[in-house]
Amino acid sequence: MSAPSGQALEAARAKAQQDHRDLRSRISRLSDDAIDLILRDARSHYAWLARPVPDEILQELYGITINGPTSMNTLPARFVFVKSAAGKEKLAKSLKPQNVPKMMGAPVTVIVAYDMDFWKELPFLFPHEDRRHLFDGKPEYCADTAFRNGTLQGAYLMIAARALGLDVGAMSGFSNAIVDEEFFHGSTLKSNFLCNIGYADETALFQKLPRFTFEQACTVV
Repeated sequence: MSAPSGQALEAARAKAQQDHRDLRSRISRLSDDAIDLILRDARSHYAWLARPVPDEILQELYGITINGPTSMNTLPARFVFVKSAAGKEKLAKSLKPQNVPKMMGAPVTVIVAYDMDFWKELPFLFPHEDRRHLFDGKPEYCADTAFRNGTLQGAYLMIAARALGLDVGAMSGFSNAIVDEEFFHGSTLKSNFLCNIGYADETALFQKLPRFTFEQACTVV
């Protein structure tokens, strides 16, 4: 893919700018109810209703997630949606015992991973300037960039899922090494964290835990 230039570039930029103005004219901010749904009153869930999540919703979820920003549009995250009994059995090998029923009961468990070779796709993702030289032969920089931006994309996935009416429950109580061996052996992918997705059984919820105040966590300079 080649980047536009000349008049085509000017037209593309003008369209992008106008599209953003039009968006802001349609909606200046989300409603309080929408903010409550995706973050303020959202909860992490560990029990699930026996209600499947169709593949069409997963495709829509990805279509929203992929639009979240990453540095240089690197998009290093890769998502494995584990739904089948065989996939769940493989994934269960990596989990701490107390997390197995949480995962097995969820309609879908997403392995949020990242590709260490993400930078090889930059001619497509960042076509106006070849920046592969920033990453070629620099594994530590690749790992740092992939992990940070892949984590961002995992967070976008969780917020997008809530926006679509799904519930989520992220998990880190597992062995990355076992997941990588079971699902990514021989590839350039590495696991980051897991996230259960479905429709929650709220009877398993307890009270929301405390949060820091602005004054405790923030500084304005």
